[in-house]
Amino acid sequence: MLAGTFISPLLSYSQDQKPLTNWAGNLTYGTTNVFTPDSVEQVQQLVRKHSKIHALGSRHSFNTIADSNKNLISTASLNRILSLDKTANTVTVEAGIKYGELCQYLHENGYALHNLASLPHISIGGACATATHGSGVNNGNLSTAVSAIEFINASGDIVKLSKKDGESFYGAVVGLGALGIVTKITLDLLPTFAMQQVVYRNLPMKELENNFEVIMSSGYSVSLFTDWKNKNVNEVWIKSRVDGTKLNSFAPEFYGAKLATKNLHPIEDQSAENCTEQMGISGPWYERMPHFKMGFKPSAGKELQAEYFVPFEHAYAAMMAVEKLHEKITPHIFISEIRTVAADNLWMSPCYNKKCVAIHTTWKQEWEAVINLLPLVEQQLAPFNPVPHWAKLFTLAPSVLQSRVNKLSDFRQLMHQYDPDGKFRNEFLERNV
Repeated sequence: MLAGTFISPLLSYSQDQKPLTNWAGNLTYGTTNVFTPDSVEQVQQLVRKHSKIHALGSRHSFNTIADSNKNLISTASLNRILSLDKTANTVTVEAGIKYGELCQYLHENGYALHNLASLPHISIGGACATATHGSGVNNGNLSTAVSAIEFINASGDIVKLSKKDGESFYGAVVGLGALGIVTKITLDLLPTFAMQQVVYRNLPMKELENNFEVIMSSGYSVSLFTDWKNKNVNEVWIKSRVDGTKLNSFAPEFYGAKLATKNLHPIEDQSAENCTEQMGISGPWYERMPHFKMGFKPSAGKELQAEYFVPFEHAYAAMMAVEKLHEKITPHIFISEIRTVAADNLWMSPCYNKKCVAIHTTWKQEWEAVINLLPLVEQQLAPFNPVPHWAKLFTLAPSVLQSRVNKLSDFRQLMHQYDPDGKFRNEFLERNV
């Protein structure tokens, strides 16, 4: 009875017995054993209790990287801000907190993050584990802000790594859920700043041939949206930092594209109500860097997503390679987005040691068509050795993917060190890593 009195509080985590789907609804997770601990101690207990278990974030992955057919630990209740270090200019948070939940707090305390994804609805732990990114020729992906990480290894012990630990740290940040259950993350911060956002419409793709870097460097963060019709970039989203109180001015024309006169959605026929403010109106960094507001569901409806990274120097050629498929792919997509991501030193990042262009496509949820079209896209991009986003859809053969990950053998050693018996490995990791 005494033992029960002391142990039961640690076993009070919730367990969801209803089938869960991912955000887009294309994936039903392989188990109803979904635990939602709200403390590190509860995570440790769960890890020690189960021989197979895997972390689940905000469920924004389109493939099975965060799935399990045995047990899942949701980080949804590990969503607290733990400390703000104004000497080191860092913030430490639990892994389940979403960017949109953290950003206002940072801004109110005089701080900012260097980059944000198009959605503020994603968990910090999941985004960093999969090298999710925003845009900007000088901006690394979201995981490049990580300066320390804490996770629970297969023995249920706490592992703490920081930049002072060298290579092991750089191997663990983009960990794919393969090393353990990430519980805490420390992020480097910048002083807060304001931004403006404008959109230009109908940029001829031909302009990118000789001006790609200049166009993508025209703001702090720049995105190109195209439906691949008529060799046209439908929209150019330019997000610029504001220097003090002096607003930037924007020309009515930009390489043949015209300045928009109203807020737009990346898919032009959709309402811009849930999009962040445009029209050059100044606002806090976290209200301009994402494409969508935190308070709205950003989805165009049921959708599928795929994304491939190619070296920056091949940007235009890679885009033209995809464009050759326009007659086949256009009927099945909502929109494609082209962004730039700076090089980094994180082992499992697609941008390891190379600046990249990311070609992202939001497909209609037409599974049979998409699964047959993805190999064609990958074939067109093959001369540029594309690497897929870890959490999006792809059909690359595991041997091909593995040949393009320079530090894969080192990462496998980390997996063996922290999870020698494969407790955290799922079917996705077994196949692809």
